[in-house]
Amino acid sequence: MASQDWFDKDFYKVLGVSKDVSQSELKKTYRKLARQYHPDSNPGDAKAEAKFKEISEAYSVLSDDEQRKEYDQIRAMGSGARFTAPGGGAGAGGFEDVFGGMFNQGGRGQSYTFQQGGADYDDLLGGLFGSGRFGQSTGGFRGYGGPTRGQDVSASTTIDFQTAVTGETVHLTVDGETVKVRIPAGVSDKQRIRVPGKGRPSPDGGERGDLYLTVTVRRHPVFEREGLNLRVTVPVTFAEATLGATIEVPTLDGATVRLKVAPGTPSGRVLRVKGRGVVSKKATGDLLAEVQVVVPSHLSKQGEDALKAFDATLPDENPREELLAKARAAAR
Repeated sequence: MASQDWFDKDFYKVLGVSKDVSQSELKKTYRKLARQYHPDSNPGDAKAEAKFKEISEAYSVLSDDEQRKEYDQIRAMGSGARFTAPGGGAGAGGFEDVFGGMFNQGGRGQSYTFQQGGADYDDLLGGLFGSGRFGQSTGGFRGYGGPTRGQDVSASTTIDFQTAVTGETVHLTVDGETVKVRIPAGVSDKQRIRVPGKGRPSPDGGERGDLYLTVTVRRHPVFEREGLNLRVTVPVTFAEATLGATIEVPTLDGATVRLKVAPGTPSGRVLRVKGRGVVSKKATGDLLAEVQVVVPSHLSKQGEDALKAFDATLPDENPREELLAKARAAAR
């Protein structure tokens, strides 16, 4: 930050606080403004980015007791004082205007020599206000842009299928620190969740970085996810599929719902139960029950004879005739 900014900029006004504001209230105000104007919250907004830099500059000075004291002393001289290089011409207030006033030496009429190879402007100000130079994070003046933001951190966790559907607060250890993270309802496998302010701390009092958490979801023995829908395969007997029946279907919470299987239902038909899928903030999914006709692996002699008698009553047609015709036509 150029020293002239300390004359020209009212950092208290930038942050909207009084000159006797406490450090705790100053920090609270800065955090509120930083969240409002942070580039992550205003992507592509040049004005918001400029405002964020401006409030960061102000906070970097006022949050440091020594710098705040020096800033108040310089501002007390009045905004008319200017820094200029030697030889700036008559009437353009130079260093003697500033430091003459500080030490009651009358300003004009005093002679100061500033050498390029020896003590330069930074050396002079460093001697007056601290050992640091312009643009550094130590000493009297910090660099333009304010405190440095902490680094982002990546982590991963594995959760149960049920937890992914309903959501849950989990505790993780990141860099030796326990972090509480809310897993939102409806999170999907391999989804990346951003947790603001849970990354590494700033080295100089700025904002913490963010935590980026990759979630792995364990498979469920019964259900599968299709977006917000839950799918389950439901076995039915040959007789149930042929004659029709009312069956029980499981739900994710351990309860059951009753579904009607229409007569002549083929294997693979999907029956839908509205509102029994994944519940998220935006929508609620359904439960999809896919019918699978189960063929008995063993028949008694009586059952075999009955099935043959049943088959003899069916129309003489080949259910694969259409499939074979399509395959032949595609091969031509």
